[in-house]
Amino acid sequence: MDRLGRIAFLPLLVCLLFFPKSSSGQRTVSIVGNVYYGDESHPAAHVIVRLLDSEGSDISPEATADSGGFEFRGLRRGTYELVVDVQGYQPAHVPVDMSFTSDKGMVICLRPISSNGQTAKGSSVSAHELSMPQKARDWMNSGSKKLRVDKDAAGSLADFQKALVLAPGYYEAHCQIGWAYLALGKRADAEKSFQKSIEVSADKYGEADIGLGTMMLDRGDSSVGEKTIRKGIELSPQLWLGPYELGRALLDDHRIADAEKSAEQARALAPLTPVVYRLLSIIHLQQKDYAALIQDLDAYIKLDPDSPAGIRAKQLRAEAQEKISSAKMVPGS
Repeated sequence: MDRLGRIAFLPLLVCLLFFPKSSSGQRTVSIVGNVYYGDESHPAAHVIVRLLDSEGSDISPEATADSGGFEFRGLRRGTYELVVDVQGYQPAHVPVDMSFTSDKGMVICLRPISSNGQTAKGSSVSAHELSMPQKARDWMNSGSKKLRVDKDAAGSLADFQKALVLAPGYYEAHCQIGWAYLALGKRADAEKSFQKSIEVSADKYGEADIGLGTMMLDRGDSSVGEKTIRKGIELSPQLWLGPYELGRALLDDHRIADAEKSAEQARALAPLTPVVYRLLSIIHLQQKDYAALIQDLDAYIKLDPDSPAGIRAKQLRAEAQEKISSAKMVPGS
């Protein structure tokens, strides 16, 4: 689901094992490593590791094993980037140069957002999640993979509920249950889950406010929905979903310039999220800014080329290019 967007965390100490491999006479390389929470005594099980090529395109994401291990094999030589995004930690972006075969034994150690033990403004959620039992966090990560990567909302719901059994105060799990219910079309249950997350967190968890505000927007309650989303942004300023949904609300209210600013903020926070470029393309289309529209569509097509939306984006790009060409042919333009 495009909206889901779980945000997170983490600088790092990195390490990867590089192994040259022969296949049909053509040498390929492998990237093998482990992800840990803080240090090597806490494996990060069932977290998503993304691998981007030199053009920023996603290679199929991998989930770590119980040991925190992951591997990408059969790769061409070149430069890559590993991305690990886990709630409660700073986002890890690890450049990997595979132009030459070499062996380097290293690991990715995920660092908490608050490394000095104090909770920075906007990161209280992450500090809270770090206090949850490891097994409960494992169920959360497993559920997140099923929801975001496998598109298995029903399976993710079961995992999130298991996390709550182990940790009843895990308000992040209530929020994720809300997203799972929303993906299943159970809107009443989704709204109750977002409200429960707000209640258990004493309204300190921005993503729950954003989820609830999103539902309000969808049912036409723009004023209260916008207010609720703004509260979520205040609580979680690094979460791209807040500015994205606020931009959608402002666009619906015909506040185009403000909608553009909010969408650009979402893009700055999540430059690899296709739906952000979809929102920007709608805004720039209304502004008749066809040059900006083409840039939006190019970014969207790069991230999502083969889906029905990606195919439609290619058609829109051709139409926008035609309008630009026509305008250049008009005398005095």
